[in-house]
Amino acid sequence: MGKIKSIDKNDRRHFFKQTTAAIGVAIGLSIGSGTALAEIGEPEKEDLRFGFIKLTDMAPLAIAYEKGYFEDEGLYVSVEAQANWKVLLDGVIDGKLDGAHMLAGQPLAATIGFGTKAHIVTPFSMDLNGNAITVSNDIWKQMLPHVPKQADGKPQHPIKASALKPVIDSFKEEGKPFKMGMVFPVSTHNYELRYWLAAGGIHPGFYAPHKGDIAGTLKADALLSVTPPPQMPATLEAGTIYGYCVGEPWNQQAVFKGIGVPVITDYEIWKDNPEKVFGMTKEFTDKYPNTTTRIVKALIRAGKWLDENNNANRPEAVKILSQPNYVGADYEVIANSMTGTFEYEKGDKRAIPDFNVFFRYNATYPYYSDAIWYLTQMRRWGQISEQKPDSWYKKIAKSVYRPDIFESAAKELIAEGKIDASEFPDFKKETGYKAPQKDFIDGVIYDGAKPNNYIDSFGIGLKGKSKI
Repeated sequence: MGKIKSIDKNDRRHFFKQTTAAIGVAIGLSIGSGTALAEIGEPEKEDLRFGFIKLTDMAPLAIAYEKGYFEDEGLYVSVEAQANWKVLLDGVIDGKLDGAHMLAGQPLAATIGFGTKAHIVTPFSMDLNGNAITVSNDIWKQMLPHVPKQADGKPQHPIKASALKPVIDSFKEEGKPFKMGMVFPVSTHNYELRYWLAAGGIHPGFYAPHKGDIAGTLKADALLSVTPPPQMPATLEAGTIYGYCVGEPWNQQAVFKGIGVPVITDYEIWKDNPEKVFGMTKEFTDKYPNTTTRIVKALIRAGKWLDENNNANRPEAVKILSQPNYVGADYEVIANSMTGTFEYEKGDKRAIPDFNVFFRYNATYPYYSDAIWYLTQMRRWGQISEQKPDSWYKKIAKSVYRPDIFESAAKELIAEGKIDASEFPDFKKETGYKAPQKDFIDGVIYDGAKPNNYIDSFGIGLKGKSKI
């Protein structure tokens, strides 16, 4: 790819068009009309701008660019870091960006009108897991007496929020607010942090948008507020917050800087939870269907590359991500979680091979049940003010998550011999709903087909017809 990047943009486009056409003719001569060009057709829009936030889980975008997968599809992409999640979403909505690495809750929230109203869709799930909750050194010292120990004296994981509750209770007795950071009101990080706190008996607060209250701190024991991911360690060090939930490398950065301790990963809160998605406007996908399918093809290939051969490509991926135009953190910091380990404290590094998953376990498939989980958490914490029937959750999930586009892209990759059919869901049988999931820290079972039953099963949170 190095030589190709040095070529003038127009020359590069001409080169790839000639190459793609030649390959298409060659394949066509041997297998007839089953080429990608014949099946999908030329991209309606070739020059594209994609946005991302500086987190390791933007990796599929970086890899699809660096490995030439976008250009294989006749797409000429620029990949650009954005200041924060709101700027990124606004960029997609107003057309400055053609698509972006998004929080899974963003397309859903925009579509139902929580915050900015716009119909955003996702045909591609970018990854599973990848987040953690970190507390300051001082808070960790206060938690330690309440944390069970292993035989070797090290903390026993997973660490539940019940170990934090006495600390928060002491803050309340002294009349001091306990402040924590998360990256955005509809982020996985917000819902994971709230889930963990509530499972330990700590109320994370309600939203009341119908009253104009979008702070999310009503009745809260812990006050959660927004901090952009790269600013988390500095904000913690300054004492503005006492802990945070964020994606990598910003938990490991706290360990390297000696300012905080990651106490739990999201893998331990909900095993193999869906994380980011690739979002575009529905208008874009309707206007440029061939381009959309080709984008998804390139991203699927990138996810596959990131996970193949038991993560053998991860060191190369880390080197790419450490570049300033991508994540820009030190190689060692990114590698600490991207290469199959996670360091909780200095010297306490443990194997978590699935901390970042980009392809295996059907990680790239946009499941309706994943969408519904986010919607249940929006309802649980008041971002959805009123009770909705199960049918509403399913309707919204189908309007935002687009497995039909994913399936088209996957079938092309199968036909081209790039990925084996066995590595995708069985599309003839796939419903878009995972089997009920039980691997949550509180043991509550999630069935995406029964969202209201799930919402009503929690001790802390809105349920039924309750309203703030």
